[in-house]
Amino acid sequence: MTISLRGLQVTLQSRKILHDIDLDLATGEVVGLLGPNGSGKSTLLRCLAGLLPRHAHHIRLDGTPLNEIPLRERAKRLAFVPQHAEVDGELCVEQIVRLGRTPHRRGLFGWNETDDIAVENAIRLMKLSGLRHRLWRQLSGGERQRTQIARALAQQPGLLILDEPTNHLDIEYQLELMTLITQLPVTVVVALHDLNLAANYCQRLVLLKSGTVMASGPPDAVLTPDLIENAWHVKANVITQGATLNIRYAMRQPIA
Repeated sequence: MTISLRGLQVTLQSRKILHDIDLDLATGEVVGLLGPNGSGKSTLLRCLAGLLPRHAHHIRLDGTPLNEIPLRERAKRLAFVPQHAEVDGELCVEQIVRLGRTPHRRGLFGWNETDDIAVENAIRLMKLSGLRHRLWRQLSGGERQRTQIARALAQQPGLLILDEPTNHLDIEYQLELMTLITQLPVTVVVALHDLNLAANYCQRLVLLKSGTVMASGPPDAVLTPDLIENAWHVKANVITQGATLNIRYAMRQPIA
């Protein structure tokens, strides 16, 4: 699925959050959305997800304006996983993933083989087979994130939107989750705070500051010492080792 944004501007409570955003996202890309707090990352993701309807006409999916796509059809074509998604603690992993099939079901038509296949594929992709009967309240943070992403994948979207999926996860689970995300057969837009994760797991990065796009391109073109200092006001060394980027931050003088 191709995604294009043209002239996207968002003002909320008299404050301009996004300024004239123009972006093109290619099919199958894993795009990392970066920027300091308050840069507009979450607002941009909400626009992509269609959660700010007034601005949907600025976004096109495969050439069709988002506001012209019926809600049920939109739910089949894109899926959004927010930072803090909660479900009934008495539901198990498989039941939660099955909820992702809701947009594909109509009226009295029952569950069918296509639904089974979609759910099984989502569980397999997120490596949840051994947890399918585990209750939500018994899951770790990483397992919950994988379950929510599996639920989104059960929708069979062309676009998967993830808002800070690695927040509050131990390093082991951050790496595991990002590895799984890069293997998904969909276009992914993921907001991240960790620049090293973004540099080494995303094919393309978009850097926001104060609601504008500072840079867009491959990780080595976006995560330069100058752009990092401009966006986050810290000095950094960017070390390239083969295909790996390693960002090391310079120590700042302690505040007296």
